Amino acid sequence: MATAAASRPSSLTRPFFLSQVDEEKALAEAAERARLQAEAALREAEEKARIERERAEAEAAAKAAAAAEDSVEEDWEAAAESEKEDVKDSWDADTEDEDEAEKKTEKKAEEKADKKAESKVETKAEKKVEQKAEANGKAQTLPSRPKAKKEESESESDEDSDDEKTTQARAAEAQRKKEAAERREKAHQAALAARSKDNLRSPICVILGHVDTGKTKLLDKIRQTNVQEGEAGGITQQIGATYFPVEAIKQKTAVVNRDGKFEFKVPGLLVIDTPGHESFSNLRSRGSSLCNIAILVVDIMHGLEPQTIESLRLLRERKTPFIVALNKIDRLYGWKKIENNGFQESLALQNKAVQNEFRNRLEQTKLQFAEQGFNSELYYENKSMSRYVSLVPTSAHTGEGIPDMLKLIVQLTQERMVSSLMYLSEVQATVLEVKAIEGFGMTIDVILSNGILREGDRIVLCGTEGVIKTNIRALLTPAPLRELRLKSQYVHNKEVKAALGVKISAPGLEGAIAGSRLLVVGPDDDESDLEDEVESDLASLFSRVEKTGRGVSVQASTLGSLEALLDFLKDCKIPVANVGIGPVFKRDVMQCGIMLEKAPDFAVMLCFDVKIDKEAQAYADEQGIKIFTADIIYHLFDSFTKHIKEQNEKKKEESKMLAVFPCELKPVAVFNKTNPIVVGVDVVEGSLRLNTPIAVVKPNPTTGQKEIIPLGRVTSIEREHKQISICKKGQPAVAIKIETGGHQPAYGRQLEDKDTLYSQISRPSIDTLKQFYRDEVTKEEWELIIRLKPVFDIV
Repeated sequence: MATAAASRPSSLTRPFFLSQVDEEKALAEAAERARLQAEAALREAEEKARIERERAEAEAAAKAAAAAEDSVEEDWEAAAESEKEDVKDSWDADTEDEDEAEKKTEKKAEEKADKKAESKVETKAEKKVEQKAEANGKAQTLPSRPKAKKEESESESDEDSDDEKTTQARAAEAQRKKEAAERREKAHQAALAARSKDNLRSPICVILGHVDTGKTKLLDKIRQTNVQEGEAGGITQQIGATYFPVEAIKQKTAVVNRDGKFEFKVPGLLVIDTPGHESFSNLRSRGSSLCNIAILVVDIMHGLEPQTIESLRLLRERKTPFIVALNKIDRLYGWKKIENNGFQESLALQNKAVQNEFRNRLEQTKLQFAEQGFNSELYYENKSMSRYVSLVPTSAHTGEGIPDMLKLIVQLTQERMVSSLMYLSEVQATVLEVKAIEGFGMTIDVILSNGILREGDRIVLCGTEGVIKTNIRALLTPAPLRELRLKSQYVHNKEVKAALGVKISAPGLEGAIAGSRLLVVGPDDDESDLEDEVESDLASLFSRVEKTGRGVSVQASTLGSLEALLDFLKDCKIPVANVGIGPVFKRDVMQCGIMLEKAPDFAVMLCFDVKIDKEAQAYADEQGIKIFTADIIYHLFDSFTKHIKEQNEKKKEESKMLAVFPCELKPVAVFNKTNPIVVGVDVVEGSLRLNTPIAVVKPNPTTGQKEIIPLGRVTSIEREHKQISICKKGQPAVAIKIETGGHQPAYGRQLEDKDTLYSQISRPSIDTLKQFYRDEVTKEEWELIIRLKPVFDIV
């Protein structure tokens, strides 16, 4: 099993660190400064060497041959001294450079260039000595030490040269990325400028809602085709979406546009096939949604349900416009159905009782929306589409209201979203799903919202093991239904144009992350720049991980759902220590297991819509790590809060003997003076509970010093021969039994009848009350604790 698990794409456990463009820019500038300084130093050294050489030649010509040896010796000493000074200067400079490097890393390139220049100056000095010796006719070799120094200097020069090359390479790469980013931005601005209101693309629509509200049924009814005619009106089934050309929409909405006054400007409508949160969450681009409009399906018989409320939260976060389909109107008692009719016409034909029931349920739904912070109104009574959510009554069973809904979607998109629907030549695409297909291997289902994808395009996207860079091998769309003679279920396309769903087959797509943006490498683009761009999506999510390392582990199926889950947990103030994408394997559970030592309460995995490997589950059970799975985000929150509550209850039970509630007791009668002490008391302050340790605080009769005399724990509280567990201030007196344990304090010896009894509090008992019993301790009891602290010498 371990081998099988290992062969699968591993989940993401740590972030991909991004290259720091600003740092590289600084390094590039430092390298340039260093180069200029090095050139200046070299020029100065060469000039100095030339002057020394000319002086040496003049001296050699003037001196007699007899004094040649002495002259050479003197020259050598002078040269050696000069070299020594040069070496000393170089050493000092190196030391200063090292100190400076520790303070400011951005000066690294400059230091290296300086060192190179200095080493070259040393080499020139050595050459000067050799030239002097030759000029005096003395064919002698330099002493061994300067030669060694020369070799060392050359070695350092080579190393520095390598470092400088590395720095220059990094600087060049940073510059290349910067230029590529500028070109990309320029192309983006040009594409934006080229947009036109006369060239609109199809809006992208997603259907959301609670389980069993009729999302899939509604989608099927919208998509309904006539088998004899193949795909009616050109409706095409695409990868992950259904495309409705404008002609098909006109045909379906004819019943509510009989006068033909409504003008259609969009070329069609792209409806995502898979209803639900995941599709919507994955249609994302840097946190904003690529989905233009959403249909929120609400069961008119049940109103807003848990998943509906979660859908509303997602829509609000992404600022996505939406309409509400009030589905199942055919379930209203006595509803007379008229297939595929407009809603207003159908409602007018119903009897008064049905109309009244509809109005009542409509008002209840509007009230529920108001509780969630949304104003809503019946679509044909809505005077402000921007301020009120439109409610469209529908029936997925009879088709009633669907023409109204389609017309409203087209009306809203083409009137209020023109800027976002103008066709953009720049490719914008999102990975919706990752699937293995027989004959094609691992493939990705992509929603192309803008631009054109071509066979052979170089693409970049997120993967669990890092950025995936590959070339499109095939662009696949389903074969039309009428072409049943085709053996393959897919048609190969040379290119596809937005907006549509397409399946991409390419090598190396194992571990691709659903929800990732898909970027195309253009002729002017720098591939590594696009890698950084794609990685930035992951980096933004990993930046939310708790820096202290204390928190829960989170695993989600896709990038979009992970983003939604992290947002929710942040709102709930639940810290996150680890995040991952994809199925949960043993290594993920082991990573979470670190919390068992740091913070056992957080040794929990919150898994949203992912599968748990059997080996991982077995290991979690063995180690005591909790794994909670759910397909609704807030269910995970409920599971976690329940877990924390159980943990606190367990700790509370374990520490109940440590918890001491404060009380002050006045004895009114002594029934038994020795172990067990039985005494009648009034509760003067606080509350007396079972197992409370009791003590007397009084001066020692011999020394006069304060003495704390522990009596034991209260094991019984009785009032009128009935056992009670608690007696509060102001209640009638009770008889208590105190078990003294090993020591034997007794009334008449250590104790007197008039001695006040106190609950024996301590620092651990106060901390326990704060941690587990804060809600049970009253304000007066906290004040009593403050007064008792000096009595029991508690700091």
